[in-house]
This record gives sequence, C-alpha cells and structure tokens, in this order.
Amino acid sequence: MAFSFFLPLFFSLLIFVSSSSNSLLLPISKDNITQQYLTTLSYGTPFVSTNVVVDLSGSFFWLDCSSRKISSFSLRTIPHRSLQCLTAKSHSQTWLSNLEENHVDQDYPCEILPKNTITGKLATKGNLVEDFVAIQSNKDSIFKPTHDFLFTCSNTLLLNGLSNHAKGIVGFGRSRTSFSSQFFNSMDSQRKITFCLSSSSGFVLLGKSKNFESENFRSLTFTPLVTNQNMEYLINVNSIKIGGKKVSFNTQSLSQEGYGGTLLSSILPYTTMQSSIYENFKSAFLKAALSMNMIRVPAVAPFEICFGSKGIDESQIGPNVPIIDFVLQSEMVKWRIYGRNSMVRVSDDVMCLGILDGGVEQKNPIVIGGYQLEDVLVQFDLDNSMVGFSSSLLIKDTSCSNFIFDSMDVQSS
Repeated sequence: MAFSFFLPLFFSLLIFVSSSSNSLLLPISKDNITQQYLTTLSYGTPFVSTNVVVDLSGSFFWLDCSSRKISSFSLRTIPHRSLQCLTAKSHSQTWLSNLEENHVDQDYPCEILPKNTITGKLATKGNLVEDFVAIQSNKDSIFKPTHDFLFTCSNTLLLNGLSNHAKGIVGFGRSRTSFSSQFFNSMDSQRKITFCLSSSSGFVLLGKSKNFESENFRSLTFTPLVTNQNMEYLINVNSIKIGGKKVSFNTQSLSQEGYGGTLLSSILPYTTMQSSIYENFKSAFLKAALSMNMIRVPAVAPFEICFGSKGIDESQIGPNVPIIDFVLQSEMVKWRIYGRNSMVRVSDDVMCLGILDGGVEQKNPIVIGGYQLEDVLVQFDLDNSMVGFSSSLLIKDTSCSNFIFDSMDVQSS
C-alpha cells in the first residue's frame, strides 16, 4: 500500500494537546503517491476529522468546507471590516479589492482567495471563517472544543493536485494567520516549532516538551532565520561543497534581495536550484561521483542525474555517494546531506540524485524540499529568529518515525 495513513496507536488521529506544557503535537504521515505530507485536524460542531497537507512555510490555513457532510453549528463567518479580516489581508494579495467600495454592510463576508501552494492555483472564491478545533484530554478520550481558529473556506476545485485524502492545506509559516501563529497567540507557550518528517510517520510539535532536553535536541546546530515579505522560513547558504570540495559559482546568486536565501519547504518533494546554480552543482556532483567509480545511466523523470546501484556500498545513512554540504554562516556550520537524503531509488538497479533544476525563474536560489528534510530534526525558534537542525537521525540509529509520544513527553525509542 503506497500511503500509510493509519499511524501507530500512540498517534491520535486528532490534535493532541498537553494542558500542562502548553504544547501541541500533530502526527505527520507521507502520501508516497503525491510525495505530500499530511496531518489530521478535527474541527467544528460536531467534530469532523479532516486530513490536510502540511505547508511548512505556508501563511494560511484553508479547507474545502463543502466536504463536510454535517454542517458545523459553531462556524462563524468573519465580516470584511473586522480586524481579523484586515490581518488576513495583510498576508495575502488575493482578496477582492472592490469590497470596501461596493459593500458598506459591516457583516459582509471577508473574502480571501486561498491558494493551492502545490499547484499554484487560486480559488475563485473564499470566505474567512473561524471555528472550534478539537483537543483530546490526556486522561480520557473526550474531545473538547478549544479556541477558534481562523481559516478560509474554499471550493472543491482547489483540491485538484492534493492527495486524495486531503481536504485543504495547513500552513506553519510566520504570518499572523498561520495555524502555528494562531496557536501561539492563544496559549502561553514558547514560540518553537519542531518538524520531523519521514517517509512514513513523523510529527510537528508546537511549543516545548521535556524531550527538548534530550540529546537529539541538545545537539542541534543553529543558524539565523532570514526574513522575507512572505514570512517564510529561509536561511542563508554561503557556499556548497560536494565531497569536501567547494562548488564554484557566483556567491551573490545564493542570497538574492527580496526573496532572501534558501527556502525550507515541505511542499516541494525534492530540493530545487535556479538553473545557473544547478548547472555548476550538477557538473561538480558528476565529477565527484565518477571519481568514486559510480556509473551514470539514462535519466528517469523527473530526475536528471541517475546512476547504476551495482557496486555502491550501503550504510545506515544510505548509499555511499558524494556528501553534499550547504555551508551557512561559517565553514563550521554546515547542513550535511548524506546518501539517504540525496539519492532516490527508482528501481532495484537505478538510483537518482533527488536535487533538481528549478528553472531560471525560480524565485529563491535554492529550495530545500521534503525528501532532504526527512529524518532531520528542524526546530524554528521564532522568539530568537533562529532555526536549528540536526544531522541525519539515521547516524544515531533512529528516525523521525521512531519517536514515541506519551502525554507530550517526546522520547526517541
């Protein structure tokens, strides 16, 4: 079965909140057909469990509300002259600008056009609403309403391109309307978001748990977050090394003004680079691979660089291929990518480099995609504007799917 949606029993299929630690944990699973990461939210009155695509840097939370077979009694439409509407509009260019002129009624709906960040398509209509989200007591199985969350109700057409299981997209970016920002604004909690993606089951943790004192969390390497107009998560990559050798290209191209530097994304399945960067990167990787006696074979879409698997040694961190380093603020601070996160096995005999040409018009010089984020702890410290990341957890013989959750005290098994 390509998509393992039913997670292990220690994952609730609804949001699980610890009132003592003011933290929130959501399980994440991967749809291996679409390469999308999903979580499950429960909202409305009565509560309905709804699967949504996780957008790590996303600014908004939207749902196909028509997919609910039972109307929510607690759903409230946000009026267009409200503070909530103005806040949502400050993070979006996709509202109907003539509303203020044509509709003076205070109760007229706040119309925001949500975007499918997978396909880039905009909805033709959408209303900003708020409704209850469910929490589960850690002492019983009674689900109780918590504070309202703002989200946009869209139409079913916007679901095109999403996993068949998904009914919307939930964003965890830095905008005031993202799901995570709304949680932090309603709870007395540390503004920390920890992602741990996996090819099977992972998690996102909002706030802090006792596990932040564990070895895996204490060993994170931190780098400054870069601010951009879209309130996304970006870091500065100053150089790239392959097999310990620096790739030669125009350094300024890695940190462009306006869109900042390297974007961290759970929406793109694989890392992409602007064409000018990718060409030099590709040449350097091929040179390093051939020096290791790797044999290039015909490309397999969407990948451009593929190799025969025969004769390549395997270890717990994947095939023995040239190591890729994204060098950050200094030579001592590196995001290291081993074979598990660089190579994609497309058959028993062929594996391909999971880093692609993003084209000449890609806004960010580099976008680190979901595959490269798997089995890496990534923590966003919003109060200090830093992002921490671990080495591949596979080095320590664990993974994001091996974390056990008990009353929000996260412990790796």
